[in-house]
Amino acid sequence: MKVVIVGAGNVATVLGRLIKKAGHEVLQVVSRKADNAAVLANELGCSFADNSGVLDKSADLYLIAVTDTAMSQLDETYHLGNKLVVHTAGSVSKEVLKNVTYNYGVLYPLQSLRKQNMELQQDIPLLIDANTAEALKTLQEFADTISGSVNIATDEQRLKLHVAAVLVSNFTNHLYALAADYCNKEGVDFKLLLPLIEETALRLRHHLPGEMRTGPAARKDIQTLQKHLGLLAQYPAIHNIYLKMTDSIMNP
Repeated sequence: MKVVIVGAGNVATVLGRLIKKAGHEVLQVVSRKADNAAVLANELGCSFADNSGVLDKSADLYLIAVTDTAMSQLDETYHLGNKLVVHTAGSVSKEVLKNVTYNYGVLYPLQSLRKQNMELQQDIPLLIDANTAEALKTLQEFADTISGSVNIATDEQRLKLHVAAVLVSNFTNHLYALAADYCNKEGVDFKLLLPLIEETALRLRHHLPGEMRTGPAARKDIQTLQKHLGLLAQYPAIHNIYLKMTDSIMNP
């Protein structure tokens, strides 16, 4: 397929690489800043433009990978008739594109993507949806070429999974950041925790999270909990989170 990518950030870059690797032709990269568009276009071997430039109207599919705010303004700029246009957001309805084209949908990568990671993954879970059966069929065929894990999800289902994704990824990473800062200030090596982090995650491939609960809160080990809280007295943010998480584990 011939593809135009609107956006030049992490999602646009990673998906662009996968699209090119799958043998599709990226015709153009469009971004708010021409310099950013040029960088990705150079990598993908195509033309580029900023938002004030001329949009290539010859593509089969238009992939919109921009911020939620920018997406709500697309109908002011793009009018693509019957072209298939899809966005990549987890928490935005496909209906945001209804004034852009008669055929629209969503291709949402359920993964934390970073353009600095040059190792392409073929199993990034993709959640897709479209406003017509024909558009969904076309999108399914396209998505299958860039991922081995493609699932249909409605706006409501995708939003619920987006909430869960924030819990398991963004919130978990914030805990890592708090732990790393705590270790640094207390003079202990955060890297010693990496095998534990990896083991905890790997267990989820074979067991439900609830089955793998360990630690003083799960054991209701009050003495250890009190020792931990004493150490965290000078870290009010971590102390507060520790109390809330402990209560959630002990009183589900």
